[in-house]
Amino acid sequence: MNVKELINEINNGKADEMLIALYGENALVGQRARYTEAAEEFARRYGADRDVSAYSVAGRTEISGNHTDHNLGKVIAGSLDLDIIAVASAREDSVVRVHSHGFGEYTVDLSVYDRPIPEKYNTSESIIAGMCAGMKENGYEIGGFDAYTTSNVLKGSGISSSAAFEDMIGNILNHIYNGGKVDNVKIAQIAQYAENEFFGKPCGLMDQVACAAGGIISIDFADPTAPLIEKVDFDLSKAGYNLCIVNTGGNHADLGEDYASVPSEMKSVAAALGGKVLREISENDVIENISSLRESVGDRAIMRALHFFEENKRVDVLKSALKEGDLEKFFAGILESGRSSFCYLQNVFTTKNVHEQGISLALCLSEGYLKDKKAAFRVHGGGFAGTIQAFVPSEYAEDFKRYMDAALGEGSCLILRIRPYGAVKVI
Repeated sequence: MNVKELINEINNGKADEMLIALYGENALVGQRARYTEAAEEFARRYGADRDVSAYSVAGRTEISGNHTDHNLGKVIAGSLDLDIIAVASAREDSVVRVHSHGFGEYTVDLSVYDRPIPEKYNTSESIIAGMCAGMKENGYEIGGFDAYTTSNVLKGSGISSSAAFEDMIGNILNHIYNGGKVDNVKIAQIAQYAENEFFGKPCGLMDQVACAAGGIISIDFADPTAPLIEKVDFDLSKAGYNLCIVNTGGNHADLGEDYASVPSEMKSVAAALGGKVLREISENDVIENISSLRESVGDRAIMRALHFFEENKRVDVLKSALKEGDLEKFFAGILESGRSSFCYLQNVFTTKNVHEQGISLALCLSEGYLKDKKAAFRVHGGGFAGTIQAFVPSEYAEDFKRYMDAALGEGSCLILRIRPYGAVKVI
């Protein structure tokens, strides 16, 4: 269908079932307008007579498993109703053009940019090229396309805007050139490849899988080529709770070394004991060799390794708690996870700038507000700067938002829902 036909279908209710599933009934009118605006922007830039479709990829929340995926650990994650959407159309040549609202247009010629180029590291073009190369290497069809994208997955928010963008390129290629047959987990694995090899950033797989899969999921990365993914059937809203993400407004500049130090120090412990990653050794191996490890890798690396093992155990406990509907056990585990991240993983602030501790402040404020309520909170995502998450009783959610916004700035606290689909073709 062309752009006018797509807009008519959206506003005539043809996409309502999917839009309600993704965003909730109260958001339907706003989402219709959002998709309509995206289609109109596509038409303005690339032509109204193109054969187009609309796509969505979720942002993600890490519920448990802080900094475990890169050492083949376990996580629980969920797909959020904050997302990146796209209107896209195939081209007849090998050129990909993606205009991202607020960032401009990225252009990649797949016939030229088909292998990693160090000079292109850390660019959106490298992600596009890497996704296309990865799809091709895995035996899937690729080709040129034009796309207009817009996102409310805030950059630097810990909700994985970069992973959502990576998955979106794979999502578009999947439906335009492969009939939608590529599994979303495979798209996520290709996204990790694109980020590692083309973008030049070592990362785990959790962000990409959580954005693509949908709902609440547990992921066991013991076999990274075939991660074990299990849907966890739990509805937070029906249980009377909201998930709140609080953006502390921290500066992410120059934090690359801090982020990279976590997996590298964990892996240094594994290497000292004959493994490549911590999943290949045991907690007892570490404890029995602490004396020599203190000399070879240092105390912080040991604490980070011990966090890894305990966090893996917590994932299993929290998954069981959700399945059983035992919120007291679930919240206790979330609080333990947050304490371990603060004390032992040490990813709540950077030692390069100890005067800026927005996450620490947000956690302190959350503890004060929620201490007499059945609730939980912890650092969210990679840490060092960015966001926390809080599970807040619905009756207090708006007041909690006002409380946090007053301290950290208007709009800092987002009241969100977990949606059932990750990477999808909407219409």
